Amino acid sequence: MIGEIKVCLECSKTIHGRIDKKFCSDYCRNSYNNNVNVDSKKLIRNTNNRLRKNYKILTELNYLGKTKATKIKLLDAGFIFNFFTSIYTTKTGNTYYYIYDQGYLKLENDYYLLIKKD
Repeated sequence: MIGEIKVCLECSKTIHGRIDKKFCSDYCRNSYNNNVNVDSKKLIRNTNNRLRKNYKILTELNYLGKTKATKIKLLDAGFIFNFFTSIYTTKTGNTYYYIYDQGYLKLENDYYLLIKKD
């Protein structure tokens, strides 16, 4: 291995220094790692942003810890029902959807019970 020329994985410049070095600078190392799996990072970032927005909507509408809201009110605020962190089904068959500690239960006539888990 003596005399072998190593090149940066990001910019292909010659690397000087330690034998196990893979990048010529911190900039190239960061740039390389930021580009690895960029699609999956984008999906995770978008999902987390959507969960954060849904959580904020529930928190603002449910400031007392337990209240009712219409489906229209939730949708008008930008709530998307497909994003939640967990589901809890009671023994009686009621299904609560949670975004962290904020939850909702579908009631009759397009109403939802909003609750905060203790």
